Order: sequence, then structure tokens, then C-alpha cells
Amino acid sequence: MDMIKITLIQPDIIWEDIDANLARYSTIIEGFQEATEVVLLPELFSTGFSMRSRELAEPMEGKTMEWMADQADKFKFALAGSIIINDEGNFYNRLIWMQKDGSYHYYDKRHLFRMGGEDEHYSPGNKPLLVEVNGARFRLLVCYDLRFPVWSRNRNDYDILVYLANWPSPRRDVWNTLLKARALENQSYTIGVNRVGKDAMGIDYNGESMVYDARGNRIAYMEPGFTGSHTIQLSLEQLSAFRKKFPVWRDADPFMLGD
Repeated sequence: MDMIKITLIQPDIIWEDIDANLARYSTIIEGFQEATEVVLLPELFSTGFSMRSRELAEPMEGKTMEWMADQADKFKFALAGSIIINDEGNFYNRLIWMQKDGSYHYYDKRHLFRMGGEDEHYSPGNKPLLVEVNGARFRLLVCYDLRFPVWSRNRNDYDILVYLANWPSPRRDVWNTLLKARALENQSYTIGVNRVGKDAMGIDYNGESMVYDARGNRIAYMEPGFTGSHTIQLSLEQLSAFRKKFPVWRDADPFMLGD
């Protein structure tokens, strides 16, 4: 298939209230005006960027995973977002990719935001996640990962790069600049999904979820403060044609990221 339809959800997350957040997302999803193939939620979408990982963590068979599976099955899309997971006594900021058949893949955030104390409350991951939907190849990462281009590097193994975030308003220029840079250097569509509002720590989030194409053109944008969803169709044919015409990837340095 040439086209892939993706929906971004930009919410004001209710602080540490899993049930209320899931109910809010259910309402947003039920209000979609058209079918979609992939739905993207921000980082820690059910709690906000909380450091109370021990108190808020869920098991992999917990209520949020169940909710994600129900939504993906009911509306027949893939659903992605990160949540707090307790896995054998280790706590992770874990990005879940839930497929419509109830199977899933996950990625544990590698780069933990030490300036916010995340490295003291969560364990880092070290395995990348690549998934595919109808011929579109996705690489999914979380927030602070955006600052580390080697970890985001395209080895001709993805078409769409996704960052799910809680990115604060004071660093909005960094958000915009790095999303564009990642799109250009990786010759891929690049999507950033962010939240809005203010959390219990007094941190402001402006939203500005957006999509760049491989040429660095911003092709979708959600206004600061807006809560809701936005759907965009991306052309794999256009991406392939650009990569063939301007094959930067052929000259990429062959180094690999070590553990």
C-alpha cells in the first residue's frame, strides 16, 4: 500500500489518574471522524511524567494494557504510547505498540532524563523497536531519545520515525529543531507527539505535536494548547522516490552503536 493513515492525540494528562486518563482517551477515540491505521499517544499517557514509578507501575497484564488491546481490537488500528511498567521488580518507561489482534511489541526508553531524576526511578532499555503496518516501517522512541541522533539513526530499516514525549514549553525550540533535523538526516517522515497543560510539578507543556517529511517540510502541526486529535496520510511512494533521487543513505558512515 502507498498511503498510511496515522492519528496523533495531543492531551492534557490528568496527573497520576490512570482511570480518568483512559476514559478521556476513550472519548477522543470514539469521536474520530474517520478510520485510521495507527494511533499515537504521548509519553506516560496514563499518568503524566511522574517519578512515583513504584506506586504507579502496572504489570504487563494490567488495566492500561487491557484498555489498549480493547481499543485496538474495537477500532482495528495499531495503538502506541508509553506507560509505567513493573517487570520483575524493575521499573520502565515502556512504549507499547499494541496491534489490532491483541499482540504487542515494546521498547523501554533508553535515555532517561537525569535532569528530572528519571534515571533514579526507572531502568533504561537497550533494544530498539522496529514494527511494520501495511508496508510502512516504524521506529518508535521516547522523548529525551530525540537528543541522541546515533540511537535514532536510520540504517535503511524504517520509513517513519516517532517520538512520544512530555516535552516542556521552555524547550519548544529544541523540540521543533531536532524533529526537523532527525527527518533530514534520516530521510524519513518524523513525528513528534506531545502533551499540553501543566503537571503537578508546575511544569508547562505546550503540545505542538507535528510531522515532518524527509525533505524537512512540516506537513502537520497541532497548535499549542490544543487538545484532541489530528489525522494525516503519509505517502510511502513519495518517500521512496525521494530516497532514490537523493540517496544520502548510501554514503552513511558504517559505525554501530555499542551496548
